[in-house]
Formats: sequence, C-alpha cells, structure tokens
Amino acid sequence: MRSKQLEKILPFVQKPARYTGGEPNSVIKDKAQTDVRFAFCFPDKYEIGMSHLGMKILYGLLNEMQGVWCERCFAPDIDMEDIMRAQGIELFALESGDALKEFDFIGFTLQYEMCYTNVLNMLSLAGVPLLSKDREGLQNIVIMGGPCVCNPEPIADFADVICLGEGEELLPEVVECYRRCKQNAGSRADFLKEVSQIEGVYIPSFYEVEYHEDNTVKAVVPKYDFVPATVKKRVVADLDKMYFPETFVVPFVQAVHDRATAEVFRGCIRGCRFCQAGFIYRPIREKSCETVRKQSNTLCENTGYEELSLCSLSTSDYSEIETLLGELIDDCEAEKVNLSLPSLRVDNFSESLAEKLAKVRRSGLTFAPEAGTQRLRDAINKNVTEEELMNTCRKAFMGGWTLVKLYFMMGLPTETEEDVAGISALADKVAELFYQIPDRPKGRNVSINVSCASFIPKPFTPFQWEAADDSETLERKKEVLLSANKSKRVSISYNNSTDTLIEAVLAKGSRKLCKVILQAYQNGCKFDSWDEHFNFEGWQKAFESCGVDPKFFANRKIPFDEVLPWDHIDYSIRKDYLISENKKAHESITSPHCRQKCAACGADKLSGGVCHARSKA
Repeated sequence: MRSKQLEKILPFVQKPARYTGGEPNSVIKDKAQTDVRFAFCFPDKYEIGMSHLGMKILYGLLNEMQGVWCERCFAPDIDMEDIMRAQGIELFALESGDALKEFDFIGFTLQYEMCYTNVLNMLSLAGVPLLSKDREGLQNIVIMGGPCVCNPEPIADFADVICLGEGEELLPEVVECYRRCKQNAGSRADFLKEVSQIEGVYIPSFYEVEYHEDNTVKAVVPKYDFVPATVKKRVVADLDKMYFPETFVVPFVQAVHDRATAEVFRGCIRGCRFCQAGFIYRPIREKSCETVRKQSNTLCENTGYEELSLCSLSTSDYSEIETLLGELIDDCEAEKVNLSLPSLRVDNFSESLAEKLAKVRRSGLTFAPEAGTQRLRDAINKNVTEEELMNTCRKAFMGGWTLVKLYFMMGLPTETEEDVAGISALADKVAELFYQIPDRPKGRNVSINVSCASFIPKPFTPFQWEAADDSETLERKKEVLLSANKSKRVSISYNNSTDTLIEAVLAKGSRKLCKVILQAYQNGCKFDSWDEHFNFEGWQKAFESCGVDPKFFANRKIPFDEVLPWDHIDYSIRKDYLISENKKAHESITSPHCRQKCAACGADKLSGGVCHARSKA
C-alpha cells in the first residue's frame, strides 16, 4: 500500500505503528534485484508475532539469500481491517507496502490452532483465493509451517505447500526449487511436483483421504507414484552450525516478549505425556556454551534490548547451565541487561543457580508443577514432588524473589476433583511458606499467580488417544478450584471452556474439518484465541451446517488400533512407544527422563542418529 493511502487512514486506528514498517533492522531490498519475494505472515496481531523467535530466525535467513526478499505481515486488528475493507485496500507487507498478491510466496507460521480463521481472513484481505484448488499460475504459493502442521489435515484445503519440522535447512531448499521453476517458466503444477521430492515437504492436494462409514479415517493415500506414502519431518542435526540471526527487527510497538532471545537447545528430556512440544521437537540437541554466549551478546549489542531471555522447553535442563549463567551474568552485569530464565524445573533449581540469578535484576520466577497431587503428576510423568517444589520456592524466597508463577493443567487424563482442589492447596502452601522464612525479603508481601490451562490432547503425544473434558465438566472443576483457594496472596486464572472444545477439535481433526473452518470464517469467526473476539455461536453453526459433530474429535477416546488423521506424517516418534507411555499413565507409573535412561523413542532416526540426551544416558 502506498504511503499516502497509509497516512490517510492511520490517524483512525489504534497503535498505527503496527502498520508502518521502517523499524530498526528491518530489511529493504531493490525489487529489480529480487528473484523471489516471500511474505512471512503471522496470523495474529503485531505484538504477538514480533515476539516469535522462529519468525525472526527465518526472516533473517531468507533475507541473507541472494535475490530473495522476505517481508513481514501480521493480522490487522479489527479497526484497521474495517477501514481497509471499506476503502478497498488489500493486505500489504510492512517493508515495501506492496500487496501480498504481488508476492511469490505467502507463508504462514501456525503456532496455535485457534489462528486458522485468521489465516483465511488474511488471504481474503489480500485478494487471494482461500482454497488451493482455486489458485492459478506460479505466484501466491501459500506455504505453511509451525508446530500445528504436525496434523496438517484440518488446513489441507487451504495450503499449497506444508513444511514439516524445522525450517532452517528446508525453507531455503523450497525457495531454490521455486527459483529454478520460475527461471524455466514452469507452471504451478511443475513446482508442486518438484518440491514434493524435498524431504519435509507435504503437498496436501497430492493425497486423498478414505473414510469408514463411522467417519473415522480408513487411509490417507497418495494420488501419484512420485509422492511418498509417509512424509518425514526435517531436523537440523547441528545447532552450532545452524543459522541464527545477529540482529532482530526492533518493534515500534511493545511486543508481548520485548527482549533479545537466545535459543540454548531444542527438544526436551522429560517426556511429560501431555506436552506436544516435548515430543515433536525431539531429538534433543544443544548449542555449545560458547555459541549461546556469542549469539546472546551479539543480539543485545545490535538491538539495544535491556533484557535477554534464554529460550528452550526446559532451560535449567541445559547441561552447561551453570557455566553459561556464570559467563552471561558477568556480561549482563557489565551491560546492565536483565537476564530471564523461563521454563525452569523445580527439581533442578539449585542454590548456586539461585545465587547466580540473584546477581541480575529480578523478574518473577515461573515453575510448572502441572498437577495438584502426586498421583496425577506421576500419571502425566511430570516427575516433580511437592517437597521439591517447596524447597525450590524456599530458595527463591531466600534469594529475594516475591513473585512466583505456577502453571497447572485441568482436565488431565485420570483427573479427579481431589486433584483439582490440590492445585489450590499447593498454591496456598507456597504462599504460607514465604512467611515462615526468617530470611525473606523484609517489608514485602508474596504474590502467587496460578495459571490453569485446560488439557487438550495433541498429536504425537502419549495422550493423543485421550478425550478432552467437555465444557460442563470443566466448568464444574473450575468451581472446585476456586472454592478450594484459601489465600488472598494466590490469584487464579484459567481459560474459556468453549475455547477448549474448538482447539481440541482442530488439534485432532481430519480433513473433514476444512469445510467447517471455512464456514466458521464465513460466519464471522476470527481472532479466536482472543476472548473478546471468540465467536462460539459462529463455530456451532458451522459444525451444524457441515454435519460435523465436534465431540467426535474432541470428547471421544480413540482406540489404539484406529487410523489417526496424521498417521501418514512421520515426526520420528514410535507409536508403540507412545502407546506404552499412555498405558503407564493410567497406572500412574513414571518413566525416567532421557538422560537417566534412553527410551528408544525413535526421535534420532531423522537426524543421523544425533540425540545429545541419549549420548549422556
């Protein structure tokens, strides 16, 4: 969109800097010297998307390729969209202001299922056909990636290309394939055929789904001999050699996570049975201490951020954490940078770690017990005891912390109301502990923030066969949770039970959901992850008009021998291993973590045998 048009409408929208571009470190290239243009779209508001590390990595990676220009695009807020539609302004990229339909690729990263209607809304605003079968020519290849595509079937009708797994090596190969096809005057069909040969690329239109009479999946079958029956995810074996940007685009509007972020490792050693990320990001691979420190210092220097966050699924499980923190704290103290460690484990928060963190400016500490009783923590394989949590909080309080965030889940398999009440009881004990410590921070009160998310069974986890609790059950459990809270120092938040139903459907659904998502969007659904915009009635009408029962996907326990909609997708985790873990859960039997004993989960088969946790087991 041209600057004069932008100037006319920005005074009438909130946070106009979301739409201007021109931020420090954003990339501007000469279009005349560009062979491939890539619009990287985040299907949520600017503040959310600008916090996402994966987008920052791939933005830098693509822009370092000669002749490739990657630009950013975010979902406009409601006020901006209304003006754009009223004035016939098409969705545009921030760097050039050009309409998305001028781009070769329109890429979406799918971080959560509740963004699917936003994807359709952004395509509609861009003037691009919503269904892949309606797009022609070699432009506007709609490409999708991110954790949600491990079950790509609910969005299969909308994507031309789906990238499975990690994109640092995969995405440049896809772009080079496109460039060759473009130079050879190839067609859309030529490109899709050629790119389907790249490991990690799934072309949904090249497969058809067969169903039983009861609507369960019979098989997902390739239409052509040249495509694989099973599509494998891509994995980067060596994180030290993997691309990582030396700078980030610094937003004009404060992002949700407004800080420099350094990734320390991928995967997770723990094997929590509910956690999709802990399985789909396997095998476990670490960066060296030297690499993390170098990347951290470079980012802070080039962005001017005053906070650095170490990123992983369980930061304190990083094998060199003590050494790394010793070095980074010296760097942070010298530069007056705050150091943040999200995703800490209560069972390895040592006194030395607390002492190191106390040397930098304090933010709140976050721990995730996940369940209120030991029986349920054993069932989900959390392997954390109440004693460990209390000891960890005691160290934190003695170290000067007065804010602790505790993450729990509600609706977990085998959960009882006693387990739910245990959440409040455990939080109360943590609050009481603060006042029992003689060396606590004087003149200050403690705050315990409990966040309780509803459990949603996700693909490629031991709980992928489980049913989610229905809305009535979740509402009853919320009443139990709140009534059990006895402390004024404990605040409890939880998510909407109707959101949970839709997310569970989208997470586990088959290709039959494509028509439901399309109809929900046509019913006005968008920004479904935002409470103020969530339109449950629109979704209900979509299910009814499409003849799809949402409870079939969300609230039904699936037999182990049933074909799952994502069974043709290979994320390297053995199904018999997941079944074994599921059975252990129902007996509240724990499994050792990966460094204690390798479970032979199969995660290393797609990375040339690389699994740092297995080598330490």
